[in-house]
Amino acid sequence: MLSAFYTSSNEMVSKWEKLVTSKGSCELEVWPELQNLTRDVISRAAFGSSYEEGIRIFKLQDEQAKLLMQSLQTAFIPGFRYLPTKSNKRMKEINRESRDLLMGIISKRQNAMKVGKANSDDLLGLLLESNNKEIQENNDMKNVGMTIEEVIKECKLFYFAGQETTLVLLVWTMIVLSMHPEWQARAREEVLQVFGKNKPNFDGLSHLKIVTMILYEVLGLYPPALFISRCTYKNTKLGEVTLPPGIQLMLPIVLVHHDHEVWGEDVEEFKPERFAEGISKATKNKVSFFPFGWGPRICIGQNFAIIEANMALAMILQRFSFALAPSYAHAPTVELTLHPQYGAQVILHKL
Repeated sequence: MLSAFYTSSNEMVSKWEKLVTSKGSCELEVWPELQNLTRDVISRAAFGSSYEEGIRIFKLQDEQAKLLMQSLQTAFIPGFRYLPTKSNKRMKEINRESRDLLMGIISKRQNAMKVGKANSDDLLGLLLESNNKEIQENNDMKNVGMTIEEVIKECKLFYFAGQETTLVLLVWTMIVLSMHPEWQARAREEVLQVFGKNKPNFDGLSHLKIVTMILYEVLGLYPPALFISRCTYKNTKLGEVTLPPGIQLMLPIVLVHHDHEVWGEDVEEFKPERFAEGISKATKNKVSFFPFGWGPRICIGQNFAIIEANMALAMILQRFSFALAPSYAHAPTVELTLHPQYGAQVILHKL
């Protein structure tokens, strides 16, 4: 997937270079820029298509996210019951529209597979290829392989979850490094030492220690998802409490990440050095850092997201320095994930 990361990142930083060419610097709202980047990456990596082919799906996603936030706020009102409101009806329409769009992408790929002209080096190709193999090897058994509806649901997960969290990580990383220029300089020095001005490669990205420390610290302070939920499937004992099957639990990622008893009194400070010896050492082998979840249902895209963030950040640091714009106001807010409420305005300087 590295070529997809590089192609999309290179298009973005090349665009930024044109913006700063005449004056050597410019003010830029990086949220939409990085949003286009992560959407383009997941489109290429998951479906072998550019962002333009999936633009309608992403517009539907944006609309759905806003409606979902409204529904979540309403759902906590005592006595709430589902009603066929205009927004709830629109949610159903969005599900149908996005299903039809994804069905079109999948159908094209299946037809290409039949004539031997399909790519299998992206996530959709790997998924369909694996599914077909499973069905062929067990054609005498019922309920083998994934149904088309299950494939569509997996594609939605790739498309929707695969770009939002990395976007949030990159945005807060640029904001935090703008606030802490000494760490920005250290990260740039490491990137230039490993790659110079050359194209980042996988081996080099895997050895960016300072950049990785910074990304982990940002995930600790500004986790994209503030909580995850799990449901007990058997009698489960938690301390002195025994829970029966079917109990839904909310795991507050942001509260654990900011817990003074776990992390110390400096937990609110930006201190990437706490991850200098890895996550286990930083957490004293406790499950107190889980921005991607934990256990058997840990995010399948964790390595994908970290390498993508490493690539994008390395290429930005190679070409630019950046600082917060006077118009920036620090106001993290929850819109399903953790957003900068008033945008992420920075001043880019060409190196």
